[in-house]
Amino acid sequence: MKKIYYLKTCSTCIRILKELNPSDDYILQDIKNEPITVKQLDEMKALSGSYESLFSKRAKLYKEMDLKNQNLVEEDYKHYILDHYTFLSRPVMIVDDQIFIGNSKKNVEAAKLAMHV
Repeated sequence: MKKIYYLKTCSTCIRILKELNPSDDYILQDIKNEPITVKQLDEMKALSGSYESLFSKRAKLYKEMDLKNQNLVEEDYKHYILDHYTFLSRPVMIVDDQIFIGNSKKNVEAAKLAMHV
């Protein structure tokens, strides 16, 4: 599978997409207009190892809901990501059987290498 989950209103996601310059065989999914399904999230979890690794602790709602002071478990992370797109650490880039989560420079470079091999 070749897919990128992103948010088209996020300037960082847009900048990274331009930098990655994915070929036409990549599926781009704007998670605000096309919410993530349980099946898609489970596929991401299978590649990443946990729902927590897909969860963004930088999300505004994370602070507003005071989630940092709660003892969250895997099912909680799954629930919040499915409940609101802002909880997915973005972008998520899937290149065959590899997953790259988030916008760190190191992660984006690794995704770029995997995409253009």
